[in-house]
Parts: sequence; C-alpha cells; structure tokens
Amino acid sequence: MKTHPKKDTKLQTAWTCLSIASLLGAAAMAAEQPAVAAPPLVKPTPEQVAWQDLEMGMFYHFDIITFTDLNEGAWQGAGHLDPNLYNPVKLSTDQWMEAAKAMGARYSVFVAKHCTGFISWQSDAYPYGVRQSKWRDGKGDVVREYMASCKKYGIKPGLYCSMPANAYCDVYEKCMVKDATGPNDPRQVEYRRRAQKMVTELWGNYGPLTYIWFDGGVLPVDKGGADLAPIQRRLQPQAVTFGGPPENPAGLSRWPGNENGITSYPNWSTVTRANDEGAGNADGKVWEPGECDAPLRSTWFWNPGNENTIRSLDNLMDMYYKSVGRNANMILNASVNRDGLVPEADMKRFKEFGDEIRRRFDKPVAQTTGEGDSVELDLGKPTTINHAIFMEKLSEGERIREYTLEGFAGGAWKELCKGQSVGHKRIEQFGDVEVSKVRLHVTKSIAKPLIRQLAVFNVTPRAK
Repeated sequence: MKTHPKKDTKLQTAWTCLSIASLLGAAAMAAEQPAVAAPPLVKPTPEQVAWQDLEMGMFYHFDIITFTDLNEGAWQGAGHLDPNLYNPVKLSTDQWMEAAKAMGARYSVFVAKHCTGFISWQSDAYPYGVRQSKWRDGKGDVVREYMASCKKYGIKPGLYCSMPANAYCDVYEKCMVKDATGPNDPRQVEYRRRAQKMVTELWGNYGPLTYIWFDGGVLPVDKGGADLAPIQRRLQPQAVTFGGPPENPAGLSRWPGNENGITSYPNWSTVTRANDEGAGNADGKVWEPGECDAPLRSTWFWNPGNENTIRSLDNLMDMYYKSVGRNANMILNASVNRDGLVPEADMKRFKEFGDEIRRRFDKPVAQTTGEGDSVELDLGKPTTINHAIFMEKLSEGERIREYTLEGFAGGAWKELCKGQSVGHKRIEQFGDVEVSKVRLHVTKSIAKPLIRQLAVFNVTPRAK
C-alpha cells in the first residue's frame, strides 16, 4: 500500500490566501485600466434615411435649348438665345408626375436653371427667363406648377440650379465670369449676387424641398463662388443635397462617377470625405449615400431625332439591379419636349419599367426581420426561389461587412450566394433552387447586425 506524506495545512492555507489576494489585485488593476471603446458607428441623418427609402427618382430636363436645333452641349457657343423661343403651349407638370408615378419614382428633380442661364420661374435675379418670354404673356412659372404637381401626386420635390455655368452671365466653367480678373472683379461680385438671389427665390418662395441638386458643386467665395450654405441653412435645412456644401445639416448624397445609372459593388453609404465620388468606403467617416443618374435617351434634353435611343426594358432592369440593388438610389431622366410634355414613347417605357419592378418584387414568397449574425426564414414547405432582398436598419448605420445566404434542402444547408455591402438594400439573384428555409449568415460585421428585411422571391421570366 502506498503512503502519502502528511500535508502541511498551515502552509497550504497561506498559499491559498496569497493566490486569492493576487487574483483580487489583478482584477483591481484591470478595473483601473480604461476600457478601449469601439469606434463610433457612422450614422445617417433622419433626412438621409428618408431619402434613401425613396429609392427611385425622376429628373426633368427642360430649358430654352429644347426649342432650338442645337445639341445640348452647344450652349456655350449659342450666345444669348431669344427668350421668345421658349413657348411650351401644352405644358403639364401633372403629366410629368404621371410619368414618375408610372415608373415608381417617389421623388423628382426639376432642372430650374441650366447652363444657358434661362430662368424658369418669376425671378428678379436678372432679366432672362420666362418673365421675358411671350409664353403666357410673361407670367408663367414652371417651378410653381412643378411644386404644385409634386404635392398633388405625392412625389417628393427637388430642384436643380447649376452655378458653375451660365451663358447669359458669361460664366462658362467653375463659376468664373469670362475674363474676370478674380473674385473681387465687379462682374464676379455681380454674378455672386445673382446666384444668391436665384437660390433665395427658389428655396424661399415655393415651399419645403426634399432634395437640392448642385450640379458641378459650389466654389468658395475666395475662388469666385457664391456663399450659398447660409441661405440653405436658413431656408431649406431639411433638404438633402447632391454636391452641396459639406456643412448641410440634413446631409449629402454623392455621384457614383458615371451617368450610366449604375454603381460598382460593394457600394457603401460612407465616404472618406464629403463630396467624394465612386462606390464609397466601408471605413469612411462621412455618411453620403450614392445616387445613380442616367438619361432615358442618349441626351438629357429632348431631341427630335433620337427617339430610337430610348433605353430597352432589359437595360433599365439591369440598371435597377446595379443601383437600387447595390445600396444606391436611382434617378432616371425624362426629356420634356417642346410642347412641355414627356413624349408618349418615353411614357410607355417608364410604365413598362415600373410594371416590371412591381411584377418581380411586390409579392415576396416570404419575409422576416431579425437581429444578430444569423437570421432564418422558414418557408413552410419546399419552395422554388431565385432572388433575395436584404435590408439593414439604416438609422443605426451599416454594420454588415460580409454575408452568406444559405438554403435548407435535403437535410442540409447549402450556399446560395455571398457578398459584402448591404446597407439600405441588396438584391441578390441566383439560379432556381427548391428550399424549405433560408438563412442569412453574417460572417463579418462591426456591430450587431440589425436586419430590417430578409425576403425571398420566385421571379418568373418576363413574357416577350
């Protein structure tokens, strides 16, 4: 029989007390160390969340150059076009909104002043616009009618008033009057006054705007630009701006870098610095979601000879998947003709586009919401699906960095697709599969994933 030495209980007790004291001391030291906080999540303004929820917009390009045979890029050499050329005898902004509704647009942007300098509202900024035309005896106001039609049809309004170019004021690029010696040149000072007067009228006389487009951006005063930021903060602080002053309280949107209506993937809602372009930066510190813009025809302004360039329905659907389906808004242009109407051929295509989006995505097979790294959707029985839509709760920031969508069939999970950015909305396509459950598995995130929607669809081929 083995024998064991007798234990020294006093020594054992001492060592035990020492160990406990050491542990308590280490815990106390750890408690004294400041916790390393996770970097704060970049979040949108409430106005940006609401704007991203609108998803689809419609542009309206309509200017005095529409009444000439000039190419839309010829405004620089056109001189001061006779304002009496402008005569849209059948103008109907209600009809414009019918085009937007048919397509499914929930916001719109009217080009109130483009590069010719022609003003489409009753303005005191300078004498070149509808007030100087024979149309409606000089009393017409397209902006007022547009805003009234937006309200009537429930379309959120936006206005475009370009600053870098104005042929009437001899401004051809970067806000600078031709041959001006610098920002203090009297002609440059006068252009700044005119620019500030225009936006004060547009933003102050027609009611609240959802969106303001600064095409080409705005230069600072010391480089010849007008100081527009204080005017916007005073008159339209709730409007999201495209290309506007970085200090806008409602936040900015950004250009993807092309006019093809698409963005690359992954596409993030954050950027490194305000007014960046492209597909964003997952680690960016500024919330600035993308908007993909494109003309329906080959030109932004109406041209009688290019009806054959109207985009095909297949092309438009591809754009939809690569814009709205990649966490960006999509804005498609309507070229208003000389009568002041969206042409019938264009109206037909807008309706076909809207109908096809609704046919594919209005009725999901099933949908759910959830939180955490894994959100499961039970379909109840084996069901054929080929599309999925994911949406994050955007008010709490973009949290997902990588994901996999899996389907349950034959007693096992199998991968259907995988990707990176989700943001407002991600649309995934994959081949027909029959599954009884699907699971969104977030494989990388910077905070707890908050899934606003997980939906699956069975999209059947379109009848030709």
